[in-house]
Amino acid sequence: MKPEDAFLSERKKSILKAIVDAHIENGEPVGSKYLTQGGRFSYSSATIRNEMAELENMGYLEQPHTSAGRVPSEAGYRFYVDTLVERYRMTTEEIESLQATLRAKQAQLDGILDAAMHLASSMTNYTALAVRPRVSSMTVQKYELVCIDGRSIVLVMVTAGGAVRTQNIVCQQPVPEEAVKKLANLMNIRLTGITGDQMTLPLLMEIEAAMGEFAFLAAPVVRCVCQTISVVSGGEVKVDGVNRLLSYPEFYDIGKLREMLEALERKEDLLQLVSGEQAPMMLAGQQESGVQIYIGSENPVVTLDNSTLVFKPVLKDGKTVGALGVIGPKRMNYRRVISMIDGIADGIREVIDNDAPSGDGETAN
Repeated sequence: MKPEDAFLSERKKSILKAIVDAHIENGEPVGSKYLTQGGRFSYSSATIRNEMAELENMGYLEQPHTSAGRVPSEAGYRFYVDTLVERYRMTTEEIESLQATLRAKQAQLDGILDAAMHLASSMTNYTALAVRPRVSSMTVQKYELVCIDGRSIVLVMVTAGGAVRTQNIVCQQPVPEEAVKKLANLMNIRLTGITGDQMTLPLLMEIEAAMGEFAFLAAPVVRCVCQTISVVSGGEVKVDGVNRLLSYPEFYDIGKLREMLEALERKEDLLQLVSGEQAPMMLAGQQESGVQIYIGSENPVVTLDNSTLVFKPVLKDGKTVGALGVIGPKRMNYRRVISMIDGIADGIREVIDNDAPSGDGETAN
C-alpha cells in the first residue's frame, strides 16, 4: 500500500507523531516500551506494537535493525510536516532577539539577509543559508528626463522594486525642453512595466513617429533604457553554521558532508529553485505561510538526500528578492524551524517594505 493511499486512524496518527517527536529529540529508534512509559499512551504494548508494524507496512516507519525500534521514513516525516506538526510559539526572548537584530540591519538587503542567516543558524542550531535569486531583467514604473544643458540630459528610472537608476545621455544636437517633456510623457505611457526583450524595433519606431521633428532623441534614450533594465544578476548563495551539522550523527560521514558543501558552493540548483526557474517538486511541501520543505530525496539538490531543506522566499511587491532557509537532519525540530524561518522572513519583508528607495548613478555616452 502506498503511503499517500493509506488512511490513518487517530490512534495511528498519535503514535506516529510520538515516534517522530521522540526521534527528533534523541536520534534513536523508538520502541513500544518507550511509548508506554510515563503515561504517554493508555494502550497496551501489544496494541502499540501492532500499530507500529502497520505503520511500517504503510511506509511511514522503518526498522533499521531487526531487534531495534522504528524510525520515521521520508513519508513519515512528510505526513508529520503536512498534518501533525503543531505551530511552534517563539518565546518572548526569541521574538525580541529577532526583532532587535532585524531593526539593526535596515540599511541594505544583503546586510539584512546576512544578519537573518546568522540568526537562523544560532536559533535553530542548524546550517542556515541566504539566497539572492537570479534576476533576468527589471521593469520601470516611472521615467523622468531632466535637461542639464543644451545637449545633455539625465534619464531617471524608478524600478518596480523601488530602486532609482540614473543615466547621463549626451545628444549629437541641441535638445529643446519641449522635446524632453514630450519624450518623458511617451515613455511613461509606452515603456512602463515591460522588460528589455519587449522593447522591440516596431515599438521604437512608434515612439520616434510620435516624436515628429524630435525623433532623433528617441533612439539614444530608449537604447539606454533597454541596456539598463536588461542587466542580468547571477544570484548568490551564502551559508552559515556548517560546523553545526557535525553535532548530528547523520553527518559524521565526512565524504557526504563534503559533497553537500560542494553542492552549496556550486549554488546552481538552489538558485533555480529560489529564482522560480525550477517548479516545486512537491506541492505538499508548501506551507500556507509560504515556507517550503524538502525532505530527503525530495530535495532538488541530490547530495541533500539525507537532509531536510526548509526555506521561505522574501517577497517585495510580489517578486522574490531573496530567501532564507536552513539545512539539517531529516529528524529536525520542524515545529520550531518552520516558525523561526516564517517569522524571520516576514521580519525581513517588513523591514525592506519600510526602506526608502535607493539610487545609483551611471554614465552612458
